[in-house]
Amino acid sequence: MAKRKTSALGRGIEALFEENSVDESNASESVQDVSLSAIRANPYQPRRTFDQAGLKELADSIKKSGVFQPIILRQPDPQVERYELVAGERRFRASKLAKQKTIPAIVRVMSDEQMMEIAVLENLQREDLTPLEEAQAYQTLMTKLSLTQAQVATKLGKSRPYIANYLRLLGLPEPIKKALNAGDLSMGQARTILGLKDKRQLTKLAKRAVDQNLTVRQLEKLVAEMNGTAVKKSRHKSQRKPVYIREAESQLQSKFGTKVALAQSRKKGSGKIEIPYSSTDDLTRILELLNISLD
Repeated sequence: MAKRKTSALGRGIEALFEENSVDESNASESVQDVSLSAIRANPYQPRRTFDQAGLKELADSIKKSGVFQPIILRQPDPQVERYELVAGERRFRASKLAKQKTIPAIVRVMSDEQMMEIAVLENLQREDLTPLEEAQAYQTLMTKLSLTQAQVATKLGKSRPYIANYLRLLGLPEPIKKALNAGDLSMGQARTILGLKDKRQLTKLAKRAVDQNLTVRQLEKLVAEMNGTAVKKSRHKSQRKPVYIREAESQLQSKFGTKVALAQSRKKGSGKIEIPYSSTDDLTRILELLNISLD
């Protein structure tokens, strides 16, 4: 592993956001030529799809001129020449595509949490993730760093509803996720489809939106119509329920402040209680009424 004398990258996530720009005022770090075979991809990288044509162009450029901006690595064990990629995945992938043996890199000491946060925030700052990749990035921050939606929103300078809307995409059926990742469905279309009350119809509606090239406004109108039909069917069905079941539903709705449905099964005396909630806060409120704490 050879070392080059050069100026270092600026410290902090901000420098990473700027394509790891070199800071001429800081010469405490050096760029090293690291073997590509000794580097493993960042396990916290939120981006799953890469523009292959763009990678090929970058690879051709690297073959001719090399890599101008070093990537950022960490070395989990100083005694072992193995590295994990922190930032610069496109350059890393393109260099492998160009069949290079080494790549210029800066090795920094950082924890798993720091590595994950930088990887996620760097990609979010560049705004080139698909909606699902962005949603997964928010979920990763919440899960790995034990953050709430509000804390993620504050950290990223977003509104909480903005974060919540993206997280909802993770609950979409797989066929719709594929359409969204492929660009066949837009973020606005996916959000509108999620408003459909009959979740069994989500995939069918998404296919119709793609096949008929429906706009968000057209989808909103269609969802409203379908939801209205579902409500009518629900009311008609509820009228066939025994009086004591309807009375129990009414009392439960008063207690929880939301619609509650009692569904009887074919087995005599058995059934289930369904209590829908509209948000995490709403779920917390319902759990508190049941004396259940998430802490």
